[in-house]
Amino acid sequence: MSDFRFEKHQVAASLVLSTGAMRHGCFFVVTSVTHGGPERVGDLLNGAVGFFPFQHDDGSTAQYNRSQLVMVRLPVGTGEEEREPGFSVATRRDVSVTLSTGTVVSGTVLVNGVVGHERLSDYVRESKQFWYVLTSGGTLIINSSHIVALVEKVTQ
Repeated sequence: MSDFRFEKHQVAASLVLSTGAMRHGCFFVVTSVTHGGPERVGDLLNGAVGFFPFQHDDGSTAQYNRSQLVMVRLPVGTGEEEREPGFSVATRRDVSVTLSTGTVVSGTVLVNGVVGHERLSDYVRESKQFWYVLTSGGTLIINSSHIVALVEKVTQ
């Protein structure tokens, strides 16, 4: 085996594209990396610009442009967001997210800032292109370029 090959495993997901089309299949992510565990779909999406491979349920593989990817839905129980640095101590913010497709998503974002920087406005300044949003139906990874509005829900 080449020193330049990496063991990969499949992660099931559904893509929502800017055209409104939905694609079902899987990502291939590196099984073991030296920076603290296996690669996550979020790592793969935030790791580069341009295209990424995605295998459809029928076995065909397509290259999708990250800029045209609105969101990824991961199956319930994937737990990928739990490997996000600071997950256990992050401030949870309940939000409503309006996307460029017109879809409105309700969920929770994890704001992991230093003391005094746990506001939603601090979160939106985060440098990552793709953000985790936790929902009752599973974890979403949303392309911040397709967010029209991010509104914090007021809790009484």
